[in-house]
Amino acid sequence: MQPITIGLICEGKIPSDKRVPLTPKKCVEALASFPNLRLVVQSSPIRSYSDQEYRDLGLEVRTDVSACDVLMGVKEVPVDQLIPYKTYLIFSHTVKKQPANRKLLRAVLEKNITLIDYELLTNARGERIVAFGRYAGIVGAYNGLLTYGRKHSLFALKPAHECLDMDDMQEEFFKVKKLPPIKMVVTGSGRVAQGALEVLNRMGIRRVSVYDYLYHDFNEPVYTQLCSSDYNRRRDGRVWDTPDFHRNPQDYESTFGLFLPVTDLLIACAYWHPDAPKLFEIADLRRPDFRINTIADVTCDIDGSVPVTRRSSTIAEPAYDFNPHTEELEPPYSRPGNITVMAVDNLPCELPRNASRDFGRQLLDNVLPHLLGDDKEGVIARAAIAKNGELTERYQYLVDYVTDYVA
Repeated sequence: MQPITIGLICEGKIPSDKRVPLTPKKCVEALASFPNLRLVVQSSPIRSYSDQEYRDLGLEVRTDVSACDVLMGVKEVPVDQLIPYKTYLIFSHTVKKQPANRKLLRAVLEKNITLIDYELLTNARGERIVAFGRYAGIVGAYNGLLTYGRKHSLFALKPAHECLDMDDMQEEFFKVKKLPPIKMVVTGSGRVAQGALEVLNRMGIRRVSVYDYLYHDFNEPVYTQLCSSDYNRRRDGRVWDTPDFHRNPQDYESTFGLFLPVTDLLIACAYWHPDAPKLFEIADLRRPDFRINTIADVTCDIDGSVPVTRRSSTIAEPAYDFNPHTEELEPPYSRPGNITVMAVDNLPCELPRNASRDFGRQLLDNVLPHLLGDDKEGVIARAAIAKNGELTERYQYLVDYVTDYVA
């Protein structure tokens, strides 16, 4: 195969992201596994793995990566940093016509760039093969418990971003000794939800069935996991059909109201389609039996499945309050009757070293064989939004998104 040089770019988006697609050890493994690969690491003052950690393993670190064939990063690349005629692998956040990144896609086309989006890398069954979802769930659940502890003055956990890594964060778990017999719901069954369950299980919180959760009380904290069928039903009363729910979410209605009187902490990890029902409505907040007081909205869909998520929060200021009477946002922990919301939209950034190791493993196993090979299965082709400055056939629906662009 023809030699290919991949450059690991310095993240340029503000606020800064400390993650990297390939850690130093993963770079060494990649070079050993793919004889046609060469790697260059762009010098970075912010990366969670220092330049010296790469140099210590014999990897080339330099400022200029313009000679590389493929440039691999994590977040969107600032337009003025895009190098013409290159291939980029990033999360571009353009395929849903996100207004904030229209300028980015327009520049990709103008600079004759080939853009491959991690989010679109799938196997033959249409399943994503690389994602940071697990660590979104891990940090999201941790932040949810941290928020609950602060709200009720039970314990003070060190913020995840102040932990060196996952091992350091797990040391904080031992502080969770004063948790009352509350009930917690985790929605979803994908990578994000599984990450959340890891935290709850490692904290020793007991998992119970949906039935027991709804109809029994406990003398210890418990949680249950809800799949879509546990809190949605067809409007016409017909039997549940998961494929149909994904195809026609507008034909379903929420039954999450059953969980409102028995839930203290909601950890929302389920993917939500705009046509799908919300978990609950604002009017439900005024129900006398509405019990939820803390929400970790890991999905962070603004005005989405969790209607009190009115804005995203930040790593530095992860929580805010929603006043159910005025429907206004207030500072976190303002009043006991408020609902406290944690809605950080870049949760994996709080454990950048662990998240990077996990992501790099996925790249090595699931992506590089196709990127550095002949891509017979079309994995790279399906994820290419643009090729040599032109939208590919699969993403022609983005034409109006870029042609209607006004600087």
